Amino acid sequence: MKHSSGSYPRVRVQDDGRQVVSRAGSVLLVETVRKTGLDQAISHALAPWRKPRAVHDPGKVLLDVALAVALGGDCLADVAMLRCEPVVFGPVASDPTVSRLIDALAASGEKALQAIRSARSEVRGRAWSLAKKNAPDADSQVVIDLDGVLVIAHSGKQDAAATWKKTYGHHLLTAFVDHGPGGTGEPVAALLRPGNAGSNTAADHITTAQLALAQLPKKYRRGRQTLIRTDSAGGTHDFVAWLAKRGRWLSYSVGMTVTEVIHQHVLKVPASAWTAAVEVNNEIRDGAWVAELIGDVLAGWPKGMRLIVRKERPHSGAQLRITDADGMRITCFATNTPYRPIAALELRHRLRARAEDRIRAARSTGLRNLPLHTTAQNKVWLEIVQIALDLLAWMPMLALTGKARLWEPRRLRFRLLSAAAQLVTTGRRRILRLARHWPWTQEITAALERLALLPNPG
Repeated sequence: MKHSSGSYPRVRVQDDGRQVVSRAGSVLLVETVRKTGLDQAISHALAPWRKPRAVHDPGKVLLDVALAVALGGDCLADVAMLRCEPVVFGPVASDPTVSRLIDALAASGEKALQAIRSARSEVRGRAWSLAKKNAPDADSQVVIDLDGVLVIAHSGKQDAAATWKKTYGHHLLTAFVDHGPGGTGEPVAALLRPGNAGSNTAADHITTAQLALAQLPKKYRRGRQTLIRTDSAGGTHDFVAWLAKRGRWLSYSVGMTVTEVIHQHVLKVPASAWTAAVEVNNEIRDGAWVAELIGDVLAGWPKGMRLIVRKERPHSGAQLRITDADGMRITCFATNTPYRPIAALELRHRLRARAEDRIRAARSTGLRNLPLHTTAQNKVWLEIVQIALDLLAWMPMLALTGKARLWEPRRLRFRLLSAAAQLVTTGRRRILRLARHWPWTQEITAALERLALLPNPG
C-alpha cells in the first residue's frame, strides 16, 4: 500500500539560478512606454527638478514607480522589484532617491502636478492616434464618467476624516474615459479630498471635470461630442449649468435625486407614456419602463434639459424607498441630448455602471490606500497611480485583441505580466525566451509583435 506524500510534487530549491528573468511579461508595459513616448514626455516635463549632478532622471524615477504600481505594488519601496531586473527596466534609483524626488515634487505643489498632467495629456493624444479604431474616440465621441471613491486610512494621515459610510479616510472624486464594450477605460482626473467632503459638491465636480477635459485632445474639450456622465451626486443646478454653459456646450447625462416634485409628476404619468427599457443587445429589459417628464418640473434648469425616469420591479429582498411608487423602484436622470429615443438614452446612462469596474481596477493598482503622510505627497501618488492605470489601459488598446482587451489589471498581472523567461545573450543581442508551456505565451509574443509594428515617437 502506497502512502501519499501530499497533494503537490516535492521539489528541491537552490539559490544559484542564472540568466532567469522574473516578470518578463512586463516588457509589454515597457514597450508601451517606448511606443507612446511616455518616457520622453515625463522626462521633459520633470527636467526642472533634475539636479545638475543627478545620476537618475526624475522622469525615469517617477515612471519606474508607476511601473511598479502597475505590476501590483502599493508603496514607493515596491520599486525594488524593478531594481532586481535591470535587463527589462534598466538602472532603477534607490529608495532614498525615490523618496527625495517625491518630497521635491510635493513641495512644488501645483507646478509639479501640472507638469505631470501636461505630459500625460500629450501622450494620451498619441496613444489614441496609434490605436485608431480601438481608440475611445473612434466613433467621434468621448464619454467621461465621474464618480466618488472612498480610500480608507488607518492612521492619522493629513486630511483624513470620517466618511459618510462611517469609515475613516479620504473621499476622492475621479474621472475615467470609457472605452466602450470592447475595452476597459483610463483615468483622466483624481481629486484628493478629505473624508468628510460632500458627495454632491458642485465646485468639486466642476474642478474634476476641468481636469478631465484638460487630458483630452483639444477638439474634445468643448462641444457635444464629449459626454459627461455622473450619478445623482452630479445632479446639482450649478454643475449642470456649468456643463451647458454657452460656448462649452458639453453633452451630459447626470443622475437626479427623486424629489417630492418629481415623485408627484411620476404618479401623473399615464400608462401609455411608459416605454419598455432595453438592454445592450436591443432586447427588452424585463420589468423596467422609462418615461420623459415635461412641464414645470424643468423650471429653473438649463434650456434643452430632458428629465427621464425609470421604474423597475425591485429585486428579491430589496427595500423600497419613500420616493418609490406602486411597488416600483423609481430613478431618474437628466440629459441634453435631443431627438434620441428615451430608451436608448436610459441605456446609455445605465452603462455608467462601468465606472465601478474602473474603480475596482484602481483599488488593485495603488488606490487601496494612500501610502504617504501629507496631502501634497499623496497628490503626487495619485498621479503615479493614474500613470500606472494609463499603461494598463493603453497596452491592451494597442496590443491585445478579443477578450484579452477586457482583462482587468489583476488578470493581466497573473497571465501576462508575471510570466518568467530565460535570458539568452548572443553577440550584442539579449533575448528573453518565454516558457512554451505557459498558456499565454502566444498572447504575449503576438502583443509584442503588434507593438513593434507601431511607429516610434518623433
